[in-house]
Amino acid sequence: MTTKSTDAVVAGLLLAAGGGRRLGGRPKALLSHRGRPLVEHAVHTLRAGGCDPVHVVLGAAAGDVRERAVLEGCQVTENPDWEEGMGSSLRAGLASLADTGAEAALVLLVDQPGIGAAAVARVRAAYRSPASLAAAAYGGERGHPVLFGRDHWAGIAASASGDCGARAYLKERTGVLDLVECGDIAEAYDIDTEADLGHLE
Repeated sequence: MTTKSTDAVVAGLLLAAGGGRRLGGRPKALLSHRGRPLVEHAVHTLRAGGCDPVHVVLGAAAGDVRERAVLEGCQVTENPDWEEGMGSSLRAGLASLADTGAEAALVLLVDQPGIGAAAVARVRAAYRSPASLAAAAYGGERGHPVLFGRDHWAGIAASASGDCGARAYLKERTGVLDLVECGDIAEAYDIDTEADLGHLE
């Protein structure tokens, strides 16, 4: 059954567990951007882009993040295996959505503040059914955010490992993956190293 994109329950899934190894061990969720922790900006981006509910996966310094960031109204999951990489956080996040009425999950990474609500809304609009698979593209290259219809959650969770997340799963399904160009409205840089901190305000 096809649901109108605007009527579908598309949950925002924010992966915010990274420990910032190349940033001297500063958890990415707590990096300051415009005076507030980066995780708050990402939550706002998902909500403003039309995602509801919003689930957040924390890992490194999860207690500090809960204390310092305003995550009101979010379902927060702590990933004890966050050091294994993004794959474990993606599995934890999808598991947290299992008993909700969400028909799709739109996944955003906490360390990409150049991706705003406009890109989230554009990818969200690609939802057609629980079989939908869509991803933002930048100059034709796949990036984030990524939308996973519910039909794909089990397969993604089974294949997610290390820092690859859903990369292998999506690579095998390029024929059904809807690429949504967002290069005109977003910048897909990561905050990974000290040099990248210049992107933060």
